[in-house]
Amino acid sequence: MIEQNTSEVQTSYDCVADEYVRHIYDELRHKPLDRQLLDKFADNVRGTGLACDLGCGPGQVARYLYERGVVVCGVDLSLGMVERARQLNPGIDFHQGDMKALDVPDESWSGIAAFYAIVNLPPSEVAQASREMWRVLRPGGLLLLSFHIGDEVFHEENLWGCAVCLDFYLFRPEGVVGYLRAAGFEIHEIVERKPYAPEVEYQSRRAYIFARKQLVNLTTA
Repeated sequence: MIEQNTSEVQTSYDCVADEYVRHIYDELRHKPLDRQLLDKFADNVRGTGLACDLGCGPGQVARYLYERGVVVCGVDLSLGMVERARQLNPGIDFHQGDMKALDVPDESWSGIAAFYAIVNLPPSEVAQASREMWRVLRPGGLLLLSFHIGDEVFHEENLWGCAVCLDFYLFRPEGVVGYLRAAGFEIHEIVERKPYAPEVEYQSRRAYIFARKQLVNLTTA
């Protein structure tokens, strides 16, 4: 399979932004474990500085954290998603950016919640994004990363009636853990769950990883 380029991903999400809001923005109210894990993340980063909803889409995770007292911003590759996020979530700053090369200084964020942010990244780019997340987190900063479990890659050219060109990657937890450890993260907890009902979400098993930035980057030590 030929890996898609970043501009194809960006353009696809720009095109599907309105439908994405309609289908996804309220999803957390149907996902109790997701809310529980985000509550845990919020309890750990509240009062420690700015956290980021990375790959924020229309900002539903950022809004959830904001309502729980977290100072939060959002970053997404798609300008269309960023515009919807700004409209839907006044009081939160949202910016366009590529998680593989963030326009953010070192050690800017106290936490990163990356809910399915790696779904369109091939493995080599997950490793790159892991290093970038390590770079922008403060020492001791917390990462909550979620993804679909599996080995498959799915190509989609139609999403909710919109023309797209997107590859969706599933990952094994041990593989993602390897990328994070190589970047310098310390793994604290791995949670897996079965999918919720078909009307709630795509029917894949899910993984959530809590990891902290170690004081020394293992790739350069």
